[in-house]
Amino acid sequence: MADPRGFLKAGREVATRRPVEERVHDWNEVYPDGIGRALLPIVNLQASRCMDCGIPFCHQGCPLGNLIPEWNDLVWRDDWEGAMERLHATNNFPEFTGRLCPAPCETACVLGINQDPVTIKNVEVSIIDRAWADGNVRPQPPEWLSDKTVAVIGSGPAGLAAAQQLTRAGHTVALYERADKPGGLLRYGIPEFKMEKQHLDRRIDQMKREGTVFRCGVEVGQGNLTAERLRDRYDAVVLAIGSTVPRDLPVPGRELNGIHQAMEFLPQANRVALGETVEGQIRADGKHVVIIGGGDTGADCLGTSIRQGAASITQLEIMPQPTDERPAGQPWPTYPMLFRVSSAHEEGGDRVYSVSTKEFLGDADGNVRALRLVEVAFEGGKLVEHEGTEREIPADLVLFAMGFTGPEQPGLVEQLGVELDPRGNVERDKGYQSSVPGVFVAGDAGRGQSLIVWAIAEGRAAASAVDEFLTGSTTLPAPIPPTARPVVV
Repeated sequence: MADPRGFLKAGREVATRRPVEERVHDWNEVYPDGIGRALLPIVNLQASRCMDCGIPFCHQGCPLGNLIPEWNDLVWRDDWEGAMERLHATNNFPEFTGRLCPAPCETACVLGINQDPVTIKNVEVSIIDRAWADGNVRPQPPEWLSDKTVAVIGSGPAGLAAAQQLTRAGHTVALYERADKPGGLLRYGIPEFKMEKQHLDRRIDQMKREGTVFRCGVEVGQGNLTAERLRDRYDAVVLAIGSTVPRDLPVPGRELNGIHQAMEFLPQANRVALGETVEGQIRADGKHVVIIGGGDTGADCLGTSIRQGAASITQLEIMPQPTDERPAGQPWPTYPMLFRVSSAHEEGGDRVYSVSTKEFLGDADGNVRALRLVEVAFEGGKLVEHEGTEREIPADLVLFAMGFTGPEQPGLVEQLGVELDPRGNVERDKGYQSSVPGVFVAGDAGRGQSLIVWAIAEGRAAASAVDEFLTGSTTLPAPIPPTARPVVV
């Protein structure tokens, strides 16, 4: 275990971000030289706060089953290579989760019952960033090859995890991605200031060296590569196509110019930040920007709009402002709804809670010019508008960041003929297999919109199920069944 009195000696401490006035003028990560390096002066002491609590509820908080007390102990003892091995035992891509996951492991930390929890996420990312810097992350090609072939459709975190696990098990894996480069929303949905794409590119390079074949710019279900041909060509198929149908807001004025989904805006900004040219790019320069949705995607739109030089930015949320302390109705170890301040929120913009959009107002040219909103509250289980609270706010650019409703059905899903659940997700059995034999489903396509740790866990578990389907047995880990859900009250 780490220092038995570590949690009594040291308080919680996190890495210092770059000054706001500096970082808003570039697209680099908000930590100096990257978060892993920024954490090195404090990470050993922070790891020592792990309590060796006997029953580590952080394991329950993380669906990957990360061996958190073990690698905390190894970091405290300065055994970084050992810590990397224990980290990789349960997580294919800790550099992604260490940057992007909201850390449900920390809200389940036993120390967090009455103190500030261990900085688990920060220790995780410091381990993997140092491992890359020291050259300890190497390809792990299979010792032998089976005669089985697998197609993985979608190269987000679930697809990448499934493909890497199946490749290492000896199967010939082709990973299809309709975008020009692999990574899914990791590449074109996540801004550079949250995760620089060098972290994604070097992991994909590792996978290529292990034997995974990437086929980008191919939309399966369109053109010559139909679902029928796909099934004829491969012994098994893994659908990891995500939940990509965005939630819309059908109120008067929706047809006006200047109203866009976040996933129209963010991918274009990411491409430009990476040096590409985007014709007709949606930009926030000099505009009054309104972001509808208070989650992570909304924060990504906020940080991007700031860097593009927006005149003002207002982020709207229909729910009331969360409290700073854990609500009584969301006790430990559940993940509580708290008032959280991301790096983008530090940089500017206004956050407005308990409001609903009534109408978009346009000018004579058909462009949005303002948004009419009203204050709301939940009363008796229903959303009630407060009379006399309607007002207008200027809006030259409106971005919807309200989440997603399910996977796209036209094309591949329809051609496969897989059954859907009542929410529109692809139905699967306890072994991640859909209603079509040999077709498996991992990640948001089957679970619905969720966190990156759930996507990676499902990718690993689905790979185990595919391996058993192809060979009759498996040694691949299966961290969660498809029915697993976070603990809630």
